[in-house]
Amino acid sequence: MLRWIRQQLGFDPPHQSETRTVYVANRFPQHGHYVPQRFADNRIISSKYTIWNFIPKNLFEQFRRIANFYFLIIFLVQLMIDTPTSPVTSGLPLFFVITVTAIKQGYEDWLRHKADNEVNGAPVFVVRSGSLVQTRSKNIRVGDIVRVAKDETFPVDLVLLSSDRPDGTCHITTASLDGETNLKTHYSVAETAVCQSVSQLEALQAVVECQQPEADLYRFVGRITVTQHGEEIVRPLGPENLLLRGARLKNTKEIFGVAVYTGMESKMALNYKCKSQKRSAVEKSMNTFLIIYLGILLFEAILSTILKYAWQAEDKWDEPFYNQKTEQERNSSPILKFISDFLAFLVLYNFIIPISLYVTVEMQKFLGSFFIGWDLDLYHEESDQKAQVNTSDLNEELGQVEYVFTDKTGTLTENEMQFRECSINGTKYREVNGKLVPEGMTDDTPDGSTPHLIGDEVLFLKAVSLCHTVQISYDQPDCLVGGGDPFAHANGFSSSHMEYYASSPDEKALVEAAKRIGVAFTCSNGDTMEIKTFGKPERYKLLHVLEFDANRRRMSVILQTPSGGTVLFTKGAESAILPFATGGEIEKTRLHVDEFALKGLRTLVVACRHFSPEEYIDVDRRLNAARTALQQREERLQEAFSYIERDLQLLGATGVEDKLQDKVQETIEALRLAGIKVWVLTGDKHETAVSVSLSCGHFHRTMNILELLQQRSDNECAEQLRILARRIKEDHVIQHGLVVDGASLSLALREHEKLFMEVCKNCSAVLCCRMAPLQKAKVVRLLKTSPEKPITLAIGDGANDVSMIQEAHVGIGIMGKEGRQAVRNSDYAIARFKFLAKLLLVHGHFYYIRIATLVQYFFYKNVCFITPQFLYQFFCLFSQQTLYDSVYLTLYNICFTSLPILVYSLFEQLVHPHILQNKPGLYRDISKNSLLSFRTFLYWTLLGFCHAFVFFFGSYILMGEDTSLMGNGQMFGNWTFGTLVFTVMVITVTLKLALETHFWTWMNHFVTWGSIAFYFIFSLFYGGIIWPFLHTQDMYFVFVQLLSSGSAWFAIIIIVITCLFPDVVKKVLYRHLMPTSTQKSQSLSTPQAQTLSCVESLCCYQHGQSGCSRLAHFLEQMTGQCRGSANHCHASSHSNRSWSDTENFYSNDRSILTLSPIEASHC
Repeated sequence: MLRWIRQQLGFDPPHQSETRTVYVANRFPQHGHYVPQRFADNRIISSKYTIWNFIPKNLFEQFRRIANFYFLIIFLVQLMIDTPTSPVTSGLPLFFVITVTAIKQGYEDWLRHKADNEVNGAPVFVVRSGSLVQTRSKNIRVGDIVRVAKDETFPVDLVLLSSDRPDGTCHITTASLDGETNLKTHYSVAETAVCQSVSQLEALQAVVECQQPEADLYRFVGRITVTQHGEEIVRPLGPENLLLRGARLKNTKEIFGVAVYTGMESKMALNYKCKSQKRSAVEKSMNTFLIIYLGILLFEAILSTILKYAWQAEDKWDEPFYNQKTEQERNSSPILKFISDFLAFLVLYNFIIPISLYVTVEMQKFLGSFFIGWDLDLYHEESDQKAQVNTSDLNEELGQVEYVFTDKTGTLTENEMQFRECSINGTKYREVNGKLVPEGMTDDTPDGSTPHLIGDEVLFLKAVSLCHTVQISYDQPDCLVGGGDPFAHANGFSSSHMEYYASSPDEKALVEAAKRIGVAFTCSNGDTMEIKTFGKPERYKLLHVLEFDANRRRMSVILQTPSGGTVLFTKGAESAILPFATGGEIEKTRLHVDEFALKGLRTLVVACRHFSPEEYIDVDRRLNAARTALQQREERLQEAFSYIERDLQLLGATGVEDKLQDKVQETIEALRLAGIKVWVLTGDKHETAVSVSLSCGHFHRTMNILELLQQRSDNECAEQLRILARRIKEDHVIQHGLVVDGASLSLALREHEKLFMEVCKNCSAVLCCRMAPLQKAKVVRLLKTSPEKPITLAIGDGANDVSMIQEAHVGIGIMGKEGRQAVRNSDYAIARFKFLAKLLLVHGHFYYIRIATLVQYFFYKNVCFITPQFLYQFFCLFSQQTLYDSVYLTLYNICFTSLPILVYSLFEQLVHPHILQNKPGLYRDISKNSLLSFRTFLYWTLLGFCHAFVFFFGSYILMGEDTSLMGNGQMFGNWTFGTLVFTVMVITVTLKLALETHFWTWMNHFVTWGSIAFYFIFSLFYGGIIWPFLHTQDMYFVFVQLLSSGSAWFAIIIIVITCLFPDVVKKVLYRHLMPTSTQKSQSLSTPQAQTLSCVESLCCYQHGQSGCSRLAHFLEQMTGQCRGSANHCHASSHSNRSWSDTENFYSNDRSILTLSPIEASHC
């Protein structure tokens, strides 16, 4: 019923069947009772709120917090019954907290709306009413014919109708969808490929029938029915006909396509997860502690109420002569009176639940998040990008990460392949200045001369230049489609006018390298391929392409040479080529391939086979028979390929480097030393992913690599998992790495989740390849929901990583080359993977210790605040008399004790940032939420109770027997007693925080001593003047008289020392007898480092005045800490840096550890 109502209101577009019918150009049938299907519009929505649901949804999320809900109840109680304190004491702080949080979250969501509007408002061209009309992306409807030009992104999921090429093909990259930067070819059906003008498309009568939207990027089933001359022609449609939203058109001037899936029904959007409110582990701990304190509050309130009635059992205390009951009080219900008294005690003690904790935490998170953006070590100068904080709610979670899930392409790598070495006929060569130089020789060929290469080398280079599926783009796009001789185009351009687009980044690197050496692939026109061998043009006829597949792990081309012969060139993994080679230097090449692999290079082996005319006739017949078979086509093709790709003549091997981002290996090693496990989740092929994992240090050469690949059934998968688990148990010494592909992962997660998790947790590194976007999110969720509940972090740069980023506890977007989808949907954004080290090891460490201490300290000071109030009830017959004045009740958390802890939580540094990066193992000290463990919480709570007892009974000993503290015998009363307790309390809790502070700045000094001074000054003014707007002024002259007593001063000093001295002794003993690794590291901090300001420690770096340094310089001037230029900081920091030879971290390259060289006394 509910679904029907939603459909009628338009919230849930109904899908009447399992298929959808799309009329091209929205030419609906004019006959019959056709009811058009309702489809989603083309708006993309990544925001969480709308104007209509912001207030109710935000209030619901905020009142999930126990403290907020509790204070709402207290506020309502104060409104309904007569309580000792005013409703304002609870209502005002609650309103402030709710408002500040709503503004902050509303602003963050407004930024998401702004980003969505940019995407939805992008200009697009559609065919309407016989002409090309410009409109906004959000206005595209299913059935519209959309025109997309070269290098533009597809705004919807389109079925390709035609392109500017005669054969109706186009080339696209899907890097932002599946992380693959290679070029993919898509096709249109022959009947629509001829419609290359708007008028022809307007006249096209066609209907597309396809499946309803689904998230699988690689699956699409449909058919197109084209009506020509009254005859209906039906053609099948598959993934090769579908252009996905988010992909980019390359090497094609323009295409026309019909929109089939729009907006949130596009495959890209279906791979997004719904953005939910992430809550940190610290916030969950806070809620747990609040429940415990709520229990303490209820216990105190119930106990006080029971003791009150026990005390009033005697008539003399029930109705004393000075406080006679009214008639209404005598006749009131005992039960109602009990409830009323209980609620009154609840209101009296309610300050034990610190609502100001949430205000301070929100301010700390919001203000503290600016330090990430200001940190110039996280600034990337080349791209002029600084770190970005999209949500400040998770700052402390950066210090609790146990698993990092990272994408590969664009996150670990730069998406740049470079040719490094090759082996030709058993001889190793390297490229030097565009020439092939044999190993051990130098490049002494005079510049400009043509290098002398013998037949083997030339044949190898020709094989590299011809065995591929590379496409060429010229500055003049009609080069490949215009008439005339292709050589006219090729010869008319220098090499700089050509750009290669490849189905594999390796292919592109190899073809570019061959061109630099002298064998250039210049043009491809249908079945013809042209190369220039040292300036001499050669034309080859392309007879067959034997496509690459994961089973064969090789690809081949069969060509007719200019001399009329037939040759097969093949390239692939060494395991797929060498067993089929019968000639050439096989053993030498095998050794060279192993050497290349040890250097972290991606290797390919190249071979050839010459066919006689009779052999080629047989090959051609076999291939055509296999390709036209209706039954078992794939198996027959595999048989044909195996028959053809044998008796190979080995030519050589290539070594290509997939350029990693700077400092990736050091960053992964730092994370590993910090106790963080790194998983690589990528959409790339198995071989590519393993090669990059080895080169970036994710997998070590000594690691035993376990594989869970190409599993076909549940039983097969389970058996393989058991074998892997057994191998891990039998070998306890060797580290293990696991490689798993997407298909096997689906089987493992379906039935064998526990077994799979057991294998994964015993592996030092895990690599998941061929992963769909939602599979990445499933893997993250699997770890998140495991019994240990580890904190997860996901980092990626493309739209294919969005689901993973949103699923993890912390999501980080890389500002890379694959669009801004990951950045928009992330919690934090950085320009390079290497910045992750400082973000976690330094910022995460600082944020966590700051907020953990903030939370514990707040509970401690509120226990100190309310426990004397509870003890006082034993001395006032539980009459609900307040110990403190109402102004003190209101201002204790707002003014007197708020600023020191806020400044502490912004600037505290237990250890110098340089040492935190130098010793990643210190990150382990704060893992598992150790600073907010129940033991630590119990310590702070008991400390608060102990201090409260000392405050109260210390003051009671002074005034209990004799209240005349003045020389003239003047008596003091209960307000003086309460003020004495309050004064001791303010001084003690402030000095307690001073004892916890390790990193002192002028700001800490100002707020610490300033808060105590402000309390004294305020109390003198508040009690020294008769204020006309106050109904009663119980505190008039109380504070002045208290400070006039020498006994009171003596009591204040003695009580404060009694409270804090045991704490000092405990700290000294623990530091000397049982120091933690963090405390040991504190001793390594240089004296210069300890005198740095808070701004210097976070904003100063070695690149002088680049980027954000003006902001840092302004802050330093504002805080009075900058007495020199940034250049002086640069010079002094390097001159003061010292290294210890005994350090065992990063002996090969320490630069990752010195992102913040700030061991200078001044900045």
